[in-house]
Amino acid sequence: MTNQLQDPPQFFMTAPNACGYLPDKTERKVFTHLVGRRAAALNDLLTQSGFRRSQTIAYRPACDLCNACVSIRVPVDDFRPSRNMRRVLEANADLIGTMIPNSATSEHYSLFRSYLGDRHAEGGMMEMSVLDFTLMVEDSHVDTTLIEYRRRGPDSFINGRGTGPLIATALSDVMADGLSMVYSFFDPDFSDRSIGTFMILDHIERTRKMGLPYLYLGYWIEGSPKMTYKARFLPQERLGFEGWVRVEK
Repeated sequence: MTNQLQDPPQFFMTAPNACGYLPDKTERKVFTHLVGRRAAALNDLLTQSGFRRSQTIAYRPACDLCNACVSIRVPVDDFRPSRNMRRVLEANADLIGTMIPNSATSEHYSLFRSYLGDRHAEGGMMEMSVLDFTLMVEDSHVDTTLIEYRRRGPDSFINGRGTGPLIATALSDVMADGLSMVYSFFDPDFSDRSIGTFMILDHIERTRKMGLPYLYLGYWIEGSPKMTYKARFLPQERLGFEGWVRVEK
């Protein structure tokens, strides 16, 4: 009998709260803890079942009479960028992403605050202190990494690193079957470059080069303006009652 069977995870339910994506809706989540030696394997299993990770918690929606939140993932070997996505790649060809350990710095936090102030000034994350941010980045029992995006420099083709100020950052998990984008943020001055789209495209290519099949993008909600962009990365798979279903258009 395995340790996991001897000590199965315990699941808990949150109290109802106002939904952050659909008006006049409430949300509840089921969650469990990701700690110890089994954390990585459990995170893989739960992510494949529609859960998301936040620090040492894995959660998924468990709302009464609502199934709007749909987990999506991109099969990277089949993905082909659209014409607009190719333009985004061209516009950001001067940027390079570097994978580093998930250790928070003052530079990361400063960029994070600038991003929130521009994009989510009314959201609850604006209240996050530097300690809260550090926990978000570092409090993980799974294989978690930061990917920093900076401008290409004269030595980038040798050392694979960018130079100059930090332009964007992604917090991502490396799993057995792919990468999972946990959270990303960027310099608001680069908004016209579609940096968010660029980071997803870069993650798709990274996942492919790592020989892994999927990039997990979290939840998509039809009709939610905040989630519209995720539906553009096709083909993709969406998790339903009968498992993962491929969507071509």
